Amino acid sequence: MGSHRRLALSGFDRGATALCVLSAAAAALGVVPAPSAVAAPHDDTRAEVDRLYEEAEKATEAYNKADERAGSLRKEVSGAQDRIARQQERINSMRDALGSLAGAQYRSGGLDPSLALLFSEDPDDYLDKAAVLDRIGVHQAGALEDLQEAMRDLAQVRSEAARKLGELEKSRKTVASHKRTVEKKLAKARQLLNALPSAERAAYDRASRSGRSDMADLGGDVPSSERAAAAVAAAQSALGRPYVWGANGPYGFDCSGLTQWAYAQAGVALPRTSQAQRYAGRQVPLSEAQPGDLVTYRSDASHVGMYAGNGQVIHAPYPGAPVRYDPVGMMPGATVTRV
Repeated sequence: MGSHRRLALSGFDRGATALCVLSAAAAALGVVPAPSAVAAPHDDTRAEVDRLYEEAEKATEAYNKADERAGSLRKEVSGAQDRIARQQERINSMRDALGSLAGAQYRSGGLDPSLALLFSEDPDDYLDKAAVLDRIGVHQAGALEDLQEAMRDLAQVRSEAARKLGELEKSRKTVASHKRTVEKKLAKARQLLNALPSAERAAYDRASRSGRSDMADLGGDVPSSERAAAAVAAAQSALGRPYVWGANGPYGFDCSGLTQWAYAQAGVALPRTSQAQRYAGRQVPLSEAQPGDLVTYRSDASHVGMYAGNGQVIHAPYPGAPVRYDPVGMMPGATVTRV
């Protein structure tokens, strides 16, 4: 796994050679005084675009987390609303039953019991009816207690639903905020790239696609399990599909969307974000990585790919770069997780 020891340059850095050649040719023709006069500003542009893409990816993962939370809250609110409807229906039925009991008791209890017994033509019949009414009274008291408990439960469920709705509204605002952040950074990156001369912009485009989207030589590395093998096969089937921020397939992916989708095809439910995916299994050393292992990058785990074997990962890099193979050492801070 010698390739683990060599950090690969980013896609934009791989465009530096083409940029220097273009600058030298321009200088030779007398268009610019010296290559360094052009290289430095364009190097700055490349570094700024790299920075914007990295920040956009971090914001994308924050968006994914907030969106996942909003989805969970929507389900909880929907469940609470169903419980409220069922409880209200139960309370209405209990009220109807109590109303019938109260009516029967009123109709039968309009005369003082002692007088009713005195004037009764059949005292035995009266005593039988009185016993029934007494039982109705006991039953009514129990029904009233049940009704009161049901109404307390309903009030609690309604209070919980109102709290969840408040959380959902906050989560929606957070989602919208992260979405605006991502869109602003991506728009700024596109603006910087579009401001470059066409030849250099083409060089950047070539550099961003310099990773392999065909079947790389993955050596004889064996997946750690059948589900890992199935996930690798799914990720390989997505090679060449576009990076789409906030997407988890099947026609476009961001980094964590690709790994989540690939493992879903293997019947495994991964969390939505790269940060959560870092802890979705057992940590193993990079030197022991096997196909199907998740590889997260940077100290904040803001990027994730899937180890494919022979020092290669499959990942969704950034806008403009499709799902592809790249060296496992392409970014700092690699951490390997076996699902």
